[in-house]
Amino acid sequence: MSNPLLSDWTGAFGLAPFAEISDADFAPAFETALAEDLAETLEIANDPQIPSFANTIEALAATGKALHQVLSVFYTLSGADSNAAREALMREFSPKLSAHSSEIYTNKALFGRIDRLWNGRAELNLSEEQQRVLMLTHRNFIRAGAALSDTAELRMKEIKSRLAVIGTEFSQNLLHDERSWHLELGPEDLNGLPEFLIDAAKAAGVERGVEAPIVTLSRSIIVPFLQFSAQRDLRKKAYQAWAARGAHTGAHDNRSLALEMLVLRQEMAELLGYPDFASFKLETEMAKTPENVSKLLKGVWQPAKARAEQDAGVLQEMMRAEGLNDDLEKWDWRYYAEKRRAVEFDLDEAQLKPYFQLDQMIAAAFDCANRLFGLSFEEVNPPLYHSDCRAWEVRRNGTHVALFIGDYFARGSKRSGAWCSAMRAQAKFPKVQTPIVINVCNFAKSDPALLSYDDARTLFHEFGHALHQMLSDVTYEMISGTSVPRDFVELPSQLYEHWLDVPEVLARFATHAETGASMPPALLEKVLAAATYDMGFQTVEYVASAMVDLFYHTGDIPTDIMRRQADILDQIDMPKAIGMRHATPQFAHVFSGGHYASAYYSYMWSEVMDADAFAAFEEKGDPFDRNLAQSLEKNILAAGGSKDPELLYLAYRGRLPGVEALLKGRGLVSQASI
Repeated sequence: MSNPLLSDWTGAFGLAPFAEISDADFAPAFETALAEDLAETLEIANDPQIPSFANTIEALAATGKALHQVLSVFYTLSGADSNAAREALMREFSPKLSAHSSEIYTNKALFGRIDRLWNGRAELNLSEEQQRVLMLTHRNFIRAGAALSDTAELRMKEIKSRLAVIGTEFSQNLLHDERSWHLELGPEDLNGLPEFLIDAAKAAGVERGVEAPIVTLSRSIIVPFLQFSAQRDLRKKAYQAWAARGAHTGAHDNRSLALEMLVLRQEMAELLGYPDFASFKLETEMAKTPENVSKLLKGVWQPAKARAEQDAGVLQEMMRAEGLNDDLEKWDWRYYAEKRRAVEFDLDEAQLKPYFQLDQMIAAAFDCANRLFGLSFEEVNPPLYHSDCRAWEVRRNGTHVALFIGDYFARGSKRSGAWCSAMRAQAKFPKVQTPIVINVCNFAKSDPALLSYDDARTLFHEFGHALHQMLSDVTYEMISGTSVPRDFVELPSQLYEHWLDVPEVLARFATHAETGASMPPALLEKVLAAATYDMGFQTVEYVASAMVDLFYHTGDIPTDIMRRQADILDQIDMPKAIGMRHATPQFAHVFSGGHYASAYYSYMWSEVMDADAFAAFEEKGDPFDRNLAQSLEKNILAAGGSKDPELLYLAYRGRLPGVEALLKGRGLVSQASI
């Protein structure tokens, strides 16, 4: 029988035939597709014709169709709906893919053709986009080790293979710990918890086959539990379990894996002629150097820490007023911060949450995209990979633009966090293809599904990534959509968050789950007034993680990674009652695949731009100004990676931003600038 992963997908929207695919199909399809991709690539490498852009660069762009099909399905399922079989396949596939990539990128004949084109590029009469693709292709080969000696090349292959293996192990260890821990709540433990949290805890219990309500390590449950539970012993127990993910002896210990990755990354950087991994990684980002990243982070750290320390003093006094003569701890901060917010802003999460219905927030995100970019969204029902998933056809002026899939609810088979991926990216070569884009989140499941304000921001954030994919308008897939430097990729997503805070958006879509009434103007004012509440805490926990990431990849390699983490936190004078947003054993951004290694700062680098980019709409006095929206689409969303991101931002804004807009947006005061 034919393998459905290797067939032509002729169903609705060109989607994979999920219902026909079994886990047993992946390995044979993978091996077939891998061999096919290599054969296609070797044919290009050994082509006797004189190298041209068409027979080398474009020919490479046309390879690997079958492999992409297989991996698009596999990666979607392994992230959003994993099981033991898929986890085993991931461990098997990762080193094979690394070896496959190394075999292509170190092929001397292939690199010789690319290098010849690069050196003779002035005579090739290429378009601007083709020049960019040639530059990126040549640079990718150089950075992958194509110009290394045979001995160094062999070692580079070994390093990459090992990194692929342990990156997968790191991710799976984290998923194991999140899946295997829960805290059962008795009737007395529910006292004082808001109804939405009790409902979510009951649903989590049902999902795990437990008859009682439970607290899991899903952020959408554990964070509100830390906010609302008056039982300090239970908060401590839950927080310590959260902090212990991947940080314990035994088969699922991530600490040794993280240390090994640092050692291997440093060796890889030195093989390529760089002093450290951060210098290697940042060379192709907007930041360019570790020094520039450090300058940004330090410029934000001091005002954020000062605000956090002021807030800690207030929360400590609240504890003492309750007769608790103990230090403010990490499991206390959210609880007392929530109580303080209720007092100072007459606002609490339980009062607010009924107004943030998932369906209404999806509608709000769609409506903003319609008003800004003319997109329309019609729900459709093609076969998808999980019953929780929903899909919408995206159209503009009656023409199909994309298929958008939303997978919003937490479950034990889904890794933590939220992300956007494209099962198919926009391109015009070798044929026109429209994108299939997925947003994956981990919201607590209830009926109706209610979000926190932060959850709603996450939804808008991931939809901003989706728009970057949907509105892409380039020829070559390698520069399509989110194929941009890491510290630029978060600009569209973080920028889109601003539209959630537009008063008319909240007034229209923040409707009560039971009454259907719009959020009262007085409550809306409180929401917006409290938008920067507890920003010292939020900024400190993020910047601390970014600094640890940067210092890991610029300094001497430690022998004890947790000791090194502690030393870095001591060095920056981390407030005692605030933890890193992602401590080392849970730092999947950095150690699970390494896409954000040395680059976790990128969210803040992008925030400098997104604050300034939205300020352009504020200066116009209209958050839906059509001319600005058209410029945003043309110069950033549609452009993908077709130009240097600095040029793209200059085309939109006319200048580069300073850090002041970020500090203003976060309610922090500083004279720092970059």
